[in-house]
Amino acid sequence: MKVKIITGDLLDQPCDAIINPWNRNIIPWWLLLPHGVSGAIKRKAGLQPFIELGKYGPIPLGKAVVTSAGNLPYKAIIHVVGINGFWRASKISIQDSVRSAIELAHKLEIKSIAFPIIGSGAGGFPVTNAEGIMLATFSQISSTVEVTLVRYSSSKK
Repeated sequence: MKVKIITGDLLDQPCDAIINPWNRNIIPWWLLLPHGVSGAIKRKAGLQPFIELGKYGPIPLGKAVVTSAGNLPYKAIIHVVGINGFWRASKISIQDSVRSAIELAHKLEIKSIAFPIIGSGAGGFPVTNAEGIMLATFSQISSTVEVTLVRYSSSKK
């Protein structure tokens, strides 16, 4: 599986779907103040994807679910549970999130997808370690889905 690595903003990527690193959905979304990637998605997509997300109930660690993209120009948002109930990511939660997202993308016939670095924000995992785990996991997957891994940068050039 080939992965394109870029530095930029996840929400500026030309793709069919984006990944939202989410929590286990135990706490209702409306009680949370999403920040980082989830906060940026909520600000631009609106509430609809998060209302849909709430209907899934508790989501197992490392699993992926899909919602509409709300006001964003994508076909879908794939939400992955990369952090546990203590708001921490692990090697296994990152690996499982990547695998689950790609499996769901295949099922939905999504051709291209953009990932942030899972677990490196609220999950507290070191960015370079999380990126390395993701790249190693991608290398073990046989897929035709075009993947862009986005290293976040707020500076516009």
